[in-house]
Amino acid sequence: MTYLSGLGLGLSLIVAIGAQNVFVLRQGLRREHVGLVVLICALSDAVLIAAGVAGVGAAIASVPWLITAARWAGAAFLAVYAVLAARRALSPQGETLEAGEAPVPTAASARAVAATCLALTWLNPHVYLDTVVLLGTVSSTHDPRWMFAAGAITGSILWFAGLGYGARLLSGVLARPGAWRVLDGAIAIVMAVLAVSLAAGA
Repeated sequence: MTYLSGLGLGLSLIVAIGAQNVFVLRQGLRREHVGLVVLICALSDAVLIAAGVAGVGAAIASVPWLITAARWAGAAFLAVYAVLAARRALSPQGETLEAGEAPVPTAASARAVAATCLALTWLNPHVYLDTVVLLGTVSSTHDPRWMFAAGAITGSILWFAGLGYGARLLSGVLARPGAWRVLDGAIAIVMAVLAVSLAAGA
């Protein structure tokens, strides 16, 4: 029961439209370094959840300026990402994705994807609030609390794997460059709204 409680709460927190999920979805649609992205997101969540259960959440909550600093850093990064997505939407590169097609990955693009994924994860204050603070606090009400943490971590793995690898089911819709312009336009809007939201709450 404790495991299922962690699984349920973990999924309820992570299954929301956010910068990280939008990035995972886009990489899944492009079929580019999906395994790397899923691994980074799931492993990051596991580390943060474990930290929260270990009591780090209480320490962070006692130093409010850390959250504020994270908000501003996250807002700045999301604003830059929104501009880049808007530029892709306004000046398309002819990007398409046919069913069964997969881009050829390169070492440089892998590093860039990993860096972006890490930034979207670790510069997002909501990640800390959801995993370290909230899940860490709730875990203290369950026994054993590490079983609760295991459930939450499982939820994270299932979600990111499903989002990243399940996105390819939409590849047929993205067979035209125009569809990618719409997607990048939507990404730009989501990122901009999130940046403003973070800045307003800082």
